[in-house]
Amino acid sequence: MAKEVVLTAEGYRELKERLDYLTTERRREIAQAIKEAREFGDLSENAEYDAAKNEQAVLEDEIAELEEQLRDATIVEKGDQPRGEVAIGTTVTLKGPRNSERKFKLVGSAEADPDQNRYSNESPIGRAVLGGKKGDKVEVITPKGVVKYEITAISRA
Repeated sequence: MAKEVVLTAEGYRELKERLDYLTTERRREIAQAIKEAREFGDLSENAEYDAAKNEQAVLEDEIAELEEQLRDATIVEKGDQPRGEVAIGTTVTLKGPRNSERKFKLVGSAEADPDQNRYSNESPIGRAVLGGKKGDKVEVITPKGVVKYEITAISRA
């Protein structure tokens, strides 16, 4: 049974664009690299050919994974979520220890990218805030222990 993939409309579009790029431009680039490597002769000792074929296998695996994610996707629209409640697609601001502030967008796991402040609903912080309201206090279990936060703002931006 396929795992449900929850995506925002923006995330769905980004995955679709990535898939389009991989199936067109990137496939052509790798096919060209394989063609050029074949011209070097003996394939049994051709490092360029082996590298290009390995790159092709990795590409095809990524394409298959993206196709599966898009096929099994449930798209969460902004209007689908209850107002004033943390849901997938909302931006959350938290006040943490020593009045530190943390702001991130809650997304499905396929869109998660901590470097871009996009946290999965399946992550410890995502599970803690999901369904929360402004003013709620939440506890996040981390490797260093429990960290307490207060939800200070929720937006649909």
